[in-house]
Amino acid sequence: MDYKNAGVDIEAGYRSVELMKKHVKETMRPEVLGGLGGFAGAFDLSGIKNMEEPVLLSGTDGCGTKVKLAFVMDKHDTIGIDAVAMCVNDIACSGGEPLFFLDYIACGKNYPEKIATIVSGVAEGCKQSECALVGGETAEHPGLMPEDEYDLAGFAVGVADKKDIISGENIKPGDVLVGMASSGVHSNGFSLVRKVFEMTKESLDTYYDELGKTLGEALIAPTKIYVKALKSIKNSGVKVKGCSHITGGGFYENIPRMLPDSVRAVVEKNSYEVPAIFKLLAKEGDIAEEMMYNTFNMGLGMVIALDPADVEKAMEAIKAAGETPYVVGHIEAGEKGVTLC
Repeated sequence: MDYKNAGVDIEAGYRSVELMKKHVKETMRPEVLGGLGGFAGAFDLSGIKNMEEPVLLSGTDGCGTKVKLAFVMDKHDTIGIDAVAMCVNDIACSGGEPLFFLDYIACGKNYPEKIATIVSGVAEGCKQSECALVGGETAEHPGLMPEDEYDLAGFAVGVADKKDIISGENIKPGDVLVGMASSGVHSNGFSLVRKVFEMTKESLDTYYDELGKTLGEALIAPTKIYVKALKSIKNSGVKVKGCSHITGGGFYENIPRMLPDSVRAVVEKNSYEVPAIFKLLAKEGDIAEEMMYNTFNMGLGMVIALDPADVEKAMEAIKAAGETPYVVGHIEAGEKGVTLC
């Protein structure tokens, strides 16, 4: 008896590392010390010495049950973008710059080409957010999960000067809410999505005129990464007063997280076009509107609060970063929370 007979193929692990090296290399920043294969990822922090009060920010997350789509569609090159996005967007939401990322892949069986494809998506997410992929772990778990399945999670570290942290404490009545368009469902609410639509190849390959693509293509679209957009706003000289990453819990849970007490956010539902995938979900699943806004991002992946005088400049900065902004509401006095009108 040996480890391979027990279900863990060490040689496959070595092969996976060799195949993923080229993807990891594309994410390197000058601050990264050493290469892939060490026991810890090393990152030189001397570059932040010019900050008055440097603060490290961190985020960790996974892709949830969206990985089920990747299994059924046998498409593994974008799910890594989702894993990175869920972490770095939270760091950017706090005013930070993501520095580095580590991934963790647990699988029933290590198929090196598949693992390398997953990591290629992680590397793409790191490139989009300008952070380095400094390490990770692939763990083979025979008997714990089916051989063809895996789970993917990640961890990111970023930095911000304390004075630049977005806290929401100065939000006041009259401030304006600007939303940034999402790419679709992103990585949240898929347990409900999977109850509405059959997760079969036939179902996911079905073309919908209202979507302009197949159901699978619409659902697996990777999460938008807003790091460059928020950096562009900062570089324009605009101070973001509050920021909410619209993830699980939708509008009702996430927008209040940026608000101080005694103010509430008012979101105008007709201020932008809700993407067709959400309309189809609501229709096919007979899902109440309140539940839709309490589960999904409904077409807005990030919502920021701005001083009215800064709105035009901020929207131009968002567009310059390649994202689509909308003025979606305002802040008013009242009990902390969200009103949709």
